[in-house]
Amino acid sequence: MNAKQVIKSQFRATLAMLQQAVEKCPDTVWNDPADKNKFWHIAYHALFYTHLYLQPTEADFTPWSKQQKDYQFMGPVPWPPHNEPEIGDPYTKADVLEYITFCEQQVDDVVDTLDLAGPSG
Repeated sequence: MNAKQVIKSQFRATLAMLQQAVEKCPDTVWNDPADKNKFWHIAYHALFYTHLYLQPTEADFTPWSKQQKDYQFMGPVPWPPHNEPEIGDPYTKADVLEYITFCEQQVDDVVDTLDLAGPSG
């Protein structure tokens, strides 16, 4: 197995585990008002950064078609003035599962094109 196959395998395993967690999440837990960090928001946060870090550079990143402004942040925006993002309607399970499928496709589309010997970060 070459390095790119290993990378794809690890991404796929992680996305499959997240998919299982989303599918099995009880509706009462999905957006529980008692939770500071909602289940759906944690899942979306993980997917957003999976999608972002699959790209060769930040400039190559094209947001998912359903991306909502600043939903990727789990707290204040990390640059001044460090505002707390306004999070409106939650993503549905169907939305998050769709984003998982999108990220799985990104794994296939992007990893094979990566220059593993090139500069990173």
